[in-house]
Amino acid sequence: MNQTTIIISDLHLSENTPKLNQLFEHTLQQWQGKIDALYILGDFFDVWVGDDDDGSFISHIKQLLKNFSSETPIYFMHGNRDFLLGTQFANQTGITILSSPQKVMLYGHHYILTHGDELCTRDIPYQQFRAQSRQPLWQQMVLMKPLAERRLLAGQIRQMSEIKKTDQGKNDLSDASEEGINTLMAAFISQPMPALIHGHTHRPGQHQHVMNGHIFQRYVIQDWEQNSGGYLAIDATGVHAHTLTI
Repeated sequence: MNQTTIIISDLHLSENTPKLNQLFEHTLQQWQGKIDALYILGDFFDVWVGDDDDGSFISHIKQLLKNFSSETPIYFMHGNRDFLLGTQFANQTGITILSSPQKVMLYGHHYILTHGDELCTRDIPYQQFRAQSRQPLWQQMVLMKPLAERRLLAGQIRQMSEIKKTDQGKNDLSDASEEGINTLMAAFISQPMPALIHGHTHRPGQHQHVMNGHIFQRYVIQDWEQNSGGYLAIDATGVHAHTLTI
């Protein structure tokens, strides 16, 4: 897999996902030293309460990332579940945290990378929470709370998210909107247009868009669930979707 870059998103790893954790560890071993870079576009963890979380599961994942990043660069972008992940974690694992959206050049082609939650503009209550939760002062106030309290708060937020996901199902509220996509891509109008790559919506696929006469591709990364997942591999020929199973 030389001359290949891998992009993953929405693994939602936790101590309660042993099969996914096993799949991730096995997959990392397969990629070790064989790819150019690994991009993780958010929701790598099901929840993140702060870099001071010292649980055994977290420690194991840190070691896996540290071992991998010693040979291959890992780039990380915050999702809606792990937006509190910070510099301490990055220093301990060797990953590089990217801002969103991020324009990258891979093998002669431009790509716009983002987690994807900002694209779901029809979900107004979530967008209001997103705007609040990305404020440094709000994050600082949360991180000042005791670790046990943050874990309890995170569990409540996760439970609310799961209920909301069940209620919404696959309706338009939980999907990227044309308005959200165009708003993001308006800053990157060029000829040719870069492709947009994101996760979050749990709707893997490839879409073609036209904005002001400019055509561009949008790739949605396969999420991970139960004992399977997926990724995008980018090389000189373009973007290729792959699935993973234990």
